[in-house]
Amino acid sequence: MAGGDNLRNAKKAKNDEFYTQLSDIENELKHYKEHFKDKVVFCNCDDPYESNFFQYFVLNFNHLGLKKLITTSYSDSAIANKEFLISPGKSYKVTISYLEDMKDKSSLSKEELKAIIKPRARLLRGGGDTPSERDKTYYLAGDFRSAECVELLKQADIVVTNPPFSLFREYVAQLIEYDKKFLIIGSLNAISYKEIFPLIKDNKLWLGHGFKGGNAYFKSVNLREFASGVYDENTGLVKFRNCAWFTNLDIKKRHEFLDLYKKYNPQEFPKYDNYNAINVDKTSEIPCDYYEPMGVPITFLDKYNPEQFEILELGIVGSCNFTCNKKMEILDKFGNATGKFTMNAKGTLYRKWDKNIDKKPPAFKDCETGDLYQSIYARILIKRIKHEN
Repeated sequence: MAGGDNLRNAKKAKNDEFYTQLSDIENELKHYKEHFKDKVVFCNCDDPYESNFFQYFVLNFNHLGLKKLITTSYSDSAIANKEFLISPGKSYKVTISYLEDMKDKSSLSKEELKAIIKPRARLLRGGGDTPSERDKTYYLAGDFRSAECVELLKQADIVVTNPPFSLFREYVAQLIEYDKKFLIIGSLNAISYKEIFPLIKDNKLWLGHGFKGGNAYFKSVNLREFASGVYDENTGLVKFRNCAWFTNLDIKKRHEFLDLYKKYNPQEFPKYDNYNAINVDKTSEIPCDYYEPMGVPITFLDKYNPEQFEILELGIVGSCNFTCNKKMEILDKFGNATGKFTMNAKGTLYRKWDKNIDKKPPAFKDCETGDLYQSIYARILIKRIKHEN
């Protein structure tokens, strides 16, 4: 990757900084205690002085039985070193192998953090290993892709952090390349990424417990225009509803069987026209007596148990082998003709429109037959696994 590209990506990542609340970290991490004993934890997108991930692992270092905690800051971060200057404008790492027990503390003051960080902080230099390498692969100090941070990653057992969403694909690819255990925050949109979905399908990555009420609140120092109700001026927090915890650490939730009560009938669960599967609008309505392919909402992954279901494909163009090839006219939101055309409902799953079950007007019209169709929002195609009684 050229140096200019990396610097542009660095700027993008800088504008992508959202800092996780300690309460959200505590609520998720309480489900993983068994995984951390005698392990090296690496938080590689975290300024130690500001990061609540760092604070959480400091407070729980002995409770979790950690072997070592490594945290790195990013020199181009909007807040790194702004209040606590080890060296102005520089990035640093903090390594902890021993701490006094803090079981009576629920948080740390700025002065307490400073006392922990300062004697353990070491500067990071960034860039490549040599000037010639630096020309080809220049990463700012503390960037998770820099040579220094990769060497630290090799030492780690588990990576826990909130990486830049704009670099999520690259970040996860690195974790997989180095065969690391991880618990990270990302956008739910990442589920449909061509680099991410195969990992979910192959059970190399899954969703954690998630945020309370489905709402994630982050601190952001790069405030920009947000939609109404997203940024709260009183708390200084930004709210997102499309965030999730992604992990490859096993948890009890992943082995809980979903209770199914609905019986299959073809009227309630119609088949797609371009894929041999039925449509199921709600995960809770998956029929208990149906074992053929079915399309379910992406939110199904929150209930996914690999012992109960098999993931087949992602029902979008580029990920799914559609069986039809129809030219269609696009209809407006009232079901009226627009004079615009597409192939296969813009590359989504679709089924015939039924006035008896569809609340919305049809979205497409077959140019040859005149049949009306309803496009189906993104679906995961699954099958139930039969178990012998």
